[in-house]
Amino acid sequence: MDQYEKTEIRQEPRATPRQSFERQGRRLLAGMGQRLRGAVSMAREGLRDRPRSQQVLLVGLWSMAGILSAFLLYLIILIPLTPGIDDLHQARTARPSVILSADGKELGSFEKGLQERIKLSQVSPHVVKALISTEDHRFYDHHGVDFRRIAGALVATLKGDSQGGSTITQQLARNMFPEEIGRARSINRKMKELITAIKLENTYSKTEILEAYLNTVPFLYNAYGIEMAARTYFGKPALRLDVLESATLVGMLKGTHYYNPVANPERSKTRRNVVLSQMARHGAFGAERYRALAKRPLRVRFARLSDRSGKDSHFVAHVRKWLQDWADENDYDLQLDALVVHTTLDQGLQEAAQRAVERQSNSLQAVADVEWALADMPRSTSSGLYASMRSEVSPFSYYWRTHQRQLDAFVRESGDYRNAVDEGEAPAAALKRLKADRGFMASLKSAKTRLEAGFVAMDPHTGAVRAWIGSRNFERDQFDHVVQAARQPGSTFKPIVYAAALERGIAPDQTYRDAVQDIRVGPGKPWRPTDMGGSSGAMMSMRDGLVYSKNTITAQVMQEVGLAPIASLAQGMGIRQSKLEQVPSLALGTSPVTLLEMVSTYSTIAAQGEYRKPVFVRRITDREGTVIADFLPEAPQRALSQASALNLIDMLRGVVNRGTGGGVRYRFGLNGDVAGKTGTTQNNTDGWFILMHPNLVAGAWVGFNDNRVAMRSSYWGQGGHNALLLVGDFMRAAIDSGKVDPNALLPGTPAPVVRPFRPAEEDVDELPGDLQFEEVEDPAEEPMPEPEAEIEFSSPERNPERDPEREPMAPPPLLEVMPPPSGDGEVF
Repeated sequence: MDQYEKTEIRQEPRATPRQSFERQGRRLLAGMGQRLRGAVSMAREGLRDRPRSQQVLLVGLWSMAGILSAFLLYLIILIPLTPGIDDLHQARTARPSVILSADGKELGSFEKGLQERIKLSQVSPHVVKALISTEDHRFYDHHGVDFRRIAGALVATLKGDSQGGSTITQQLARNMFPEEIGRARSINRKMKELITAIKLENTYSKTEILEAYLNTVPFLYNAYGIEMAARTYFGKPALRLDVLESATLVGMLKGTHYYNPVANPERSKTRRNVVLSQMARHGAFGAERYRALAKRPLRVRFARLSDRSGKDSHFVAHVRKWLQDWADENDYDLQLDALVVHTTLDQGLQEAAQRAVERQSNSLQAVADVEWALADMPRSTSSGLYASMRSEVSPFSYYWRTHQRQLDAFVRESGDYRNAVDEGEAPAAALKRLKADRGFMASLKSAKTRLEAGFVAMDPHTGAVRAWIGSRNFERDQFDHVVQAARQPGSTFKPIVYAAALERGIAPDQTYRDAVQDIRVGPGKPWRPTDMGGSSGAMMSMRDGLVYSKNTITAQVMQEVGLAPIASLAQGMGIRQSKLEQVPSLALGTSPVTLLEMVSTYSTIAAQGEYRKPVFVRRITDREGTVIADFLPEAPQRALSQASALNLIDMLRGVVNRGTGGGVRYRFGLNGDVAGKTGTTQNNTDGWFILMHPNLVAGAWVGFNDNRVAMRSSYWGQGGHNALLLVGDFMRAAIDSGKVDPNALLPGTPAPVVRPFRPAEEDVDELPGDLQFEEVEDPAEEPMPEPEAEIEFSSPERNPERDPEREPMAPPPLLEVMPPPSGDGEVF
């Protein structure tokens, strides 16, 4: 998703180097070729009358001169094709770009592997002595290229003993510019390396060259530089490396894999002793000291360091993807240019969201595990009770017994099954073999029955995203349920229908009959939407139709307004990526959308009808703090009139005060001025809840990745009893931490506060001894003929102190409200 349509770039992007030099080189060669042909013609004329011996001598001299001239010309052409001074400065000071939260906390970076740059003074002197003695003992005597060493290496190679002649500076040139110089064993690569090494020596001091080399050399296991190598192989900083440890690491430079002290300790020890002998040869210590050191063991204390990419989250991944496109367009290298990306994420709110999603999703997972484990489904409003039962049952065992055909379909859809069939195995045989594979089946069942969630919160006044949780665990599920998952929104879509009615001039108090009716929109069969709790037949206001999430009322409102205005308004309010299908059931939320789109839509309502595009990057600065890109928020767009927005906010207050969203008050004690809406889709497949606070709009989705799996009971399958828990937990923490003002007011007039009330529906003793059971028949498939085990439940003593992480919070003082109905109506 593009964040902004216009970006102000305050600094010219860095120019790309080489193409003009290549064109100049080709023109120069063409001109030299013409002149050379002319010179050859003249030489032939001059030789024609000379003696044979003079002709041979002159041809030889001219040939040598020609070869030297060609070589000189070749070097002249190569010079502009090798890294320039600016490239050298940039490469030496290269740092990975970082992503920061709004409060300055690092969220992620673009570093290549694990690397920590340090000064040469922070490196053990033993490392420097070992490196110079082994790799380049004339390091302080040459100017980037050691011609004596090259000549010696050439002679040794001709004798059959292949040796390298590269200096430390030449090796640094390869490490700094692997693409420009290359790795191929060719004269072209060697000449580029030589020229770049000379440039380095003329630009930097010997100390700076050593420092850059030690900070960039790779050491396996994703460790780059001597500091990370010291921590990885010896568990200490580079400054504390002793002579043996230093020799071991320097010895690896000849071949990191071949001399790996973890995988090949004997080779590594032999190579270490070679380094020690070179150190003794060049005066680091005497022969007796060398013999003593050579007898000692390696003593590697290897511990692979955790990859810093573990910091990543769905938000960081989304920002990374957007930044890659931005960097490509503006010619920046995110791994080298040390950019600082300032995002809108609030780290405190992000942590509160993470805790809420983890805590409440774990509780809901326990509910699903237990409900689908038993033929006689337990009934309780206590998630803590299900958590206490979780260890006593086999999760989803009843589900798998009664959904054999669905399980077979899951197996056939797996990659293992498709690969087996593609390789020639008979489909029936592949199915039978995989179903007999316990490990495969356990993994498949676990993936299909893992409850997932998405959560996002944003500032309605600026569009700034403040918290973003894409799944319960980023490492386990990197599919982002905020922007990637398109799911049916259910009743959370209904406010858009009522907004369209308000825009048309229909008053909130206009009444409709709460009865099942034939709804006709265009040609085709009539549509007869119903409600799970039935219909009263009485007249009901449009306001109460939204408060109690009545499908019968919503359908009549939709018929009066028309589908086209509803779809157009939805797009204007925030649903800008998903395509809405203009069918009658659109009014009840059957057209899939993303969570970010829905929260953006509610932010438009909270902002009195002004739409603001979601913002996640505010600005980008360079390493000195200069702003190089300032992403100016777009001017808000009027999507809904202010009068309609105020009426809609007041109607949504009623959802929280006396309707399906009341749980956010009596479970979490949110007594401030808030408004919101629950949502539940067909067969309890998706649960939604979006809450509007004056400072923050937060929304959550709960469900399974495969929508053929759903919560079993009608109670826990409702958004008011699952997604609401995530939002309520988060908002409670946000208020308690001072991030959100509990006394802030939404636009319009809030409802009066009267005496506390807890709905009778929730007035159930939450102890295991009072558990009730409900015989539930699964319409999809008949259970396998298998005897059911008898289950006994104990009744522990009542404990006045409840665990807040296992049970809902005790009901705080609350508004006087009517008991809510059983929940959202079903979609069809």
